[in-house]
Amino acid sequence: MTIVAVLFVVVVLLFIVEMLRRQKIREKYAVLWIIIGIATLILAAFPDLLTWAAHLVGVQVPSNLLFAIAVILLLGVTLHLSREVSSAEDEIRSLAEEVAILRADLRDVQGQLPTGPEARP
Repeated sequence: MTIVAVLFVVVVLLFIVEMLRRQKIREKYAVLWIIIGIATLILAAFPDLLTWAAHLVGVQVPSNLLFAIAVILLLGVTLHLSREVSSAEDEIRSLAEEVAILRADLRDVQGQLPTGPEARP
């Protein structure tokens, strides 16, 4: 079981590195996933570490500690991505307003240009 878990984590880490190489994921997100992957790889390679950590924090069943850590990590990732989306929405709204103003200015300038035969030199 340990070998399967280690192989799975290695495949996931290789997938993340490949996505980073092909610029399908940004560096700041890839670092987070690589850190999580390495931590998972360590736990998969040394399962007794989870048992030790569970006893250290007073959790009866080590898998419960693993689920709690996973929930906390997923909550952190979700909050971070929500902040990024909110920031992107603000920037998109600002850019859309700027484009609308520039289009209105362009229409005004085009309306002031002479048209017809007298406009040609």
